[in-house]
Amino acid sequence: MLTRQIIETVVRAALVEDAPWGDLTSQLLIPESAYATARLVAREPGTFAGGEVFAAAMTLTDPAIEVVLERADGEEFAAGDTLATVSGPARSVLQGERVALNFTQRMSGIATLTAAFVREVEGTSARVVDTRKTTPGLRAFERHAVRAGGGHNHRYSLSDAVMAKDNHLAVLTAQSGLSVTDALLAVRAQLSHTTHLEVEVDRIDQIEPVLASGVDTIMLDNFTLDELREGVALIAGRAIVEASGNVSLDTVRAIAETGVDVISSGALTHSVRSLDLGLDVVVETP
Repeated sequence: MLTRQIIETVVRAALVEDAPWGDLTSQLLIPESAYATARLVAREPGTFAGGEVFAAAMTLTDPAIEVVLERADGEEFAAGDTLATVSGPARSVLQGERVALNFTQRMSGIATLTAAFVREVEGTSARVVDTRKTTPGLRAFERHAVRAGGGHNHRYSLSDAVMAKDNHLAVLTAQSGLSVTDALLAVRAQLSHTTHLEVEVDRIDQIEPVLASGVDTIMLDNFTLDELREGVALIAGRAIVEASGNVSLDTVRAIAETGVDVISSGALTHSVRSLDLGLDVVVETP
C-alpha cells in the first residue's frame, strides 16, 4: 500500500539527492519574490499515476506551494490534457520540478502499460499481475502504478509468502533426501494456515508431484500455449494456475485464453518507458 509515510520517505531522499545544498541556478537567476503557476501537461495519451507523489515532491520542497490534481490515479488522459496545476514561489516550483516529473512520468508509464495488458485480456478469467522486478526503493510506487492501470500485485516481498522455484527445490530435495512431494509436505506442515504456498514448475511431469503436496498456487514457467492448456486441464481447479515467462502485449491474450488464473509479467515494471509529461511554467508577480 502506498502510504503517506512511504511517499514522504522516498520523496525526501530524492529531493536531497537532487538539491543537497539548494538549487543554485534558481537562487542566482530567479528573484526571491517571484511567484509562478505551472501546469502538468500530457505530451501523449496515457493512464495517470503518481498524483500524490507529484504533490508531495512540490510541497516537501516548499510548504508554500499549492498543488491541485486535475486527474485521479487510474484515469485516462489525452495529449494536451492538464493533469495538475501548481502555484507558489517560483524558485521552489522550479527546484521541485524534476523530482516531481521523474516520479510521475515513470508511474504513469507503468500504469499506461499495465492498462494495455489488462485490455488485452478482457473477457477472460485471467488477471494481470506484476513481479518483484521493481526498482530498488521504489517498489511501493511502482506497484501502486500497476494497480492504477487495472493490474494486480504479486507478493510484496520475500517475507509475504512462500514461493518455491527450481533452485529452491533442487537444494531442498538434495539436502533432505526427500521427494518433491514429501519435501513440500514438510514445508507445508511448518506454515501458518494464513501463509500462501506457491511452487514453480517448468515441465508437465512436475505438476502432479507438486499438487500432491497441497500447494495453493502452481506457476507454469515458460510453458508453450499447448502445454499451458494441458497444465490447466491437469490441475483442474486443485490450485490457482499462474503463467509466467514470454509474456508480452503480443502474447498475453493467447496465454489468457488457455484458462490460467494469473499472468505475471516483470515487464510491467522493469521494461517500462516513462510517459512524456511536462511542466509548463508561467511566471507571475505576487
